[in-house]
Amino acid sequence: MTVELDKSVNQSTQMAFMIIEVMAEIGQPVGLSDLARRIGVSKVRVFRFLRTLLSLGYVLQDPQTEKYRLSYKLYHLGQALADSTDILREARPVMVELRDATGFTVSFSQMEHGGMRILDMVRTEQPVVIVTRPGALLDFHASAQGKIALAFGGAKLAATALRQWTSETSTDRSAVEAEVAEVRTRGWADAPNQTLQGVTAVSAPVFDMTGDFVATLTIAGPTNTIGTPPDPRYVEALTAAARKISRNLGNTDQMT
Repeated sequence: MTVELDKSVNQSTQMAFMIIEVMAEIGQPVGLSDLARRIGVSKVRVFRFLRTLLSLGYVLQDPQTEKYRLSYKLYHLGQALADSTDILREARPVMVELRDATGFTVSFSQMEHGGMRILDMVRTEQPVVIVTRPGALLDFHASAQGKIALAFGGAKLAATALRQWTSETSTDRSAVEAEVAEVRTRGWADAPNQTLQGVTAVSAPVFDMTGDFVATLTIAGPTNTIGTPPDPRYVEALTAAARKISRNLGNTDQMT
């Protein structure tokens, strides 16, 4: 991609955060050339910002490979923010209960302009490794979380071509819209093999005291274990947990 910076605000700050976000998206050590190519700016410019991030402790460099990676300083800042956020404080105990009840990894996500951001995750040991991590941004059309946002949060499909994550990702707008209509009726969404092959996610909406959609609660695990369609036991456990979080946030509408 090529970076287009907003000239009305500090461009150096924008570039620093762009580098951090791209490195987080890559998720592994990356060389200067690859990082500059990914962002679409010169190596000299990226190198200057990397040196600053290194000096501040947000980036580390392997002396042998010379590749760069993010440090845990960002994680600790994010964790401090998560710990101070009421919604996550209410959600976390319920997430643990749901993980223990179903045996699946549980995540909590909120809607952003470009997709659903995973804020927190409670993992479990599974035959299929769930490689998605907190901080990941999931496409609306290819994730259970995104379909919930389309159904209840007013999210819109991207104006550009929908990305094909796996062979089972639906990129037909009409088909996605029809599925979203079903999601709105039944109150939950699934995405079997649509972001990760062999993995199914099932999501339910979380509402606040005003009845507004604020987040999704999701279980994820092996497709052959969760089932297609998902086993009703897992759907019931998930939706009950989502309602519990909603009640904890002050929502009294029994339909949610």
